Amino acid sequence: MTARRDLGDFGERIAAHRLESQGMTVLERNVRVGRIEIDLVMRDRDEMVFVEVRTRRGAPGLAAESVDAAKLRRMWEAAAGYCEQHGIGLEAARIDVVAVDLDGRGVARSVEHFRGVEVPSDD
Repeated sequence: MTARRDLGDFGERIAAHRLESQGMTVLERNVRVGRIEIDLVMRDRDEMVFVEVRTRRGAPGLAAESVDAAKLRRMWEAAAGYCEQHGIGLEAARIDVVAVDLDGRGVARSVEHFRGVEVPSDD
């Protein structure tokens, strides 16, 4: 489990650096809301941004493909809980995903930032 955690931590550092270079501010890392963990909580001007970071080794696109509808719904649930705990209006919140694809040597091949990801309904 340590190697997996190390890979995740590495991807989160890359993601945080990329988002900070775009003017966002890291407020918290690895926040638990109930049973759900939010990788990064950030501020982008007047928006609260809840970031899911996915890091994968291998073929490009694997990281982005690993985020499914159920994960996005859980993220939104956690974001809503966080906002409630901190007195933040949910209208000022969004979900972003950062996908980090590494080559076989662990070098970041691509870092994709998906802003304001739409959360699918349960229907």
